[in-house]
Amino acid sequence: MVTNVNSLRLGIGVSLLLGMLGHVLATVLPEDRADMMYHSYSGDKLTVTGPSLLVRKQSSTNTSVYYNHYVDHVSSASIDVRYRLGASRYVEQRTEQSYGVDYLHGKTLMGAGVTTSKENDYKGKTYQFSLSQDFFGDLSNFSMGYSKGADDVSSSEDKTYRGSIHRQNYRLGLSQIVSKRATVGINWETITDEGYLQSPYRVYSYCIPSGDLSNPCETRGKAFEIFPSTRTSNAIAISGNYYLLYRAALHANFKLFQDSWGVNAQTAELGYTHTAKDFIIDVRYRMYHQTKADFYSDLFQYQDQFNFMTRHKELSSFSSNSGGITLTYNFAKNGWWVFEKGSANISYDHTNFNYKDFRDATVGGTPGSEPLFRFAADVVQLYVSLWF
Repeated sequence: MVTNVNSLRLGIGVSLLLGMLGHVLATVLPEDRADMMYHSYSGDKLTVTGPSLLVRKQSSTNTSVYYNHYVDHVSSASIDVRYRLGASRYVEQRTEQSYGVDYLHGKTLMGAGVTTSKENDYKGKTYQFSLSQDFFGDLSNFSMGYSKGADDVSSSEDKTYRGSIHRQNYRLGLSQIVSKRATVGINWETITDEGYLQSPYRVYSYCIPSGDLSNPCETRGKAFEIFPSTRTSNAIAISGNYYLLYRAALHANFKLFQDSWGVNAQTAELGYTHTAKDFIIDVRYRMYHQTKADFYSDLFQYQDQFNFMTRHKELSSFSSNSGGITLTYNFAKNGWWVFEKGSANISYDHTNFNYKDFRDATVGGTPGSEPLFRFAADVVQLYVSLWF
């Protein structure tokens, strides 16, 4: 089944591993290293677990190549599944592979890569390119990126169905060292999606009248959701780091998001990092708020009321808050076997989701008066990094 795993992966660690593919300093190639990770997400009767392996190696003094293998094992009886199919649970596996190259020329770092993903009813391929440039005595850095993807969508329930999605992503970033202790950065991103953007499994609700004026809606009807065929999203983020005297740092990030579907969102995050001998401790807190899409409703008045209709909870109005901690232990500083050094890491995040206009229709009762849906999710990451 097509799942919402792509969005979940931001919470279960892929952003961490792919972040290792990024570039902090344009004048330095990423170090040779291997990262092995196990991730686990659990929330709303949905579990996502699996391993990931990232290997990066310099093939010359100015070239570095990488390979990343990532697996999601999904077992889901989430609210969408329970509402449409009752107590049914489905199990599937998603596999992703990324590979690419970075090339350093003077103070310019260029990168190119390909990412492919596959599950039983969804296949995707994305090509990406990035460029990073230092200037003003290495106190400033400008970065840009572009990616283009094509996804094939099918249905395990309707073998004759086929759909496709075309995506483009544009990124610009500017970072600045403003003092010996402080850095600031601003990043802008635009994403365009075109094609079959809804799920072939998810349904919306509409009112089936009872004929009783005192209780005009007797039950919820179900019909497959209908999305627009295009979507444009824009996001801008401002971040900052301030380094304290006692081997610690504060970091903050604020992000604004809006799209052509009427969704507006704000994200604020604050963190503190402290180093103590061989250990690094990072604690963080994040708040998120989102408004609903123009064509979202928990309960439509009747079937085919509008051209576009959805009850997807991720397009409703909701907020979330999360707290997390990461503990890193640096070992083998003097070398171990063929490795120069290593680090062991454990990370835990807890998030509460509160929906403002999405109701738990699985509990029964008068349609539109069910309790608002809410749930908590836990994310655990265990990973080891080895430099060679």
